[in-house]
Amino acid sequence: MWRIYDDLISAVPDGPVVAECLIGIHWTLVRSEATGMALTPFDRGKAHGSGGFATSGIGRRITGMPVRELAEFIKSWNPFEASLGLAAINSVLNVPARVEKMLDGPLPDRPQSNAFLQYSDSLRGKRVAVIGRFPDLEQLGSVCRLTVLERMPGKDDLPDPACEYVLPEQDFVFITATSLINKTLPRLLELSRNASTFLVGPSTPFAPALYGHGIDVLAGTVVIDQSSLWQAVKEGATWGIFNHGAQMVQARNPKL
Repeated sequence: MWRIYDDLISAVPDGPVVAECLIGIHWTLVRSEATGMALTPFDRGKAHGSGGFATSGIGRRITGMPVRELAEFIKSWNPFEASLGLAAINSVLNVPARVEKMLDGPLPDRPQSNAFLQYSDSLRGKRVAVIGRFPDLEQLGSVCRLTVLERMPGKDDLPDPACEYVLPEQDFVFITATSLINKTLPRLLELSRNASTFLVGPSTPFAPALYGHGIDVLAGTVVIDQSSLWQAVKEGATWGIFNHGAQMVQARNPKL
């Protein structure tokens, strides 16, 4: 079950150190070779009382740590620490020049377009599951047989334990990359082995090793304007990050 995590940690070189870290309300940022992002853990069930944010007992300064050492936190059961670990991994894997090599070309020079829109023609009429309540899924639901699974389900969502019953029957499955933080990704991929699978969201690492674990498309974020993004995260931006230096990118397994 830990192989996917060990592969991500192994992809981090020994040299880089953490230059800067920011724990924002919505996003956690780590800067080394580039800026890496991950979702800041938040318990919405406690949002109106104390304890809404996950807390960490790291007990040491993060700036100056070897990125490889911080990356190992992704295996922590403390979601705050795991988020820091994932952001550290992304700070060396989601480097613009490195992602361009994966794409075999420049980063997309076009308006922001998420994976749901990019692949909408392929999804038409298909059975599609999305793990995580992303913005604007209503538009996706108009072209396919959509099921949304959520840890905190809304009116039209299914609770996440329904994945055991729903995912084996899907044609396409979109999995939030925060599943790396809460350790559900290995099981979700196992349940989705008959489907085309996408790992989506700003927390997604552009790690080719993930293709070997059954992921067909990595739909993540590359930070192309670090100063603009850091300021936006300081000011509490959610999806507004895509107007402030964050670029949506999709990288398909070249063997498909």
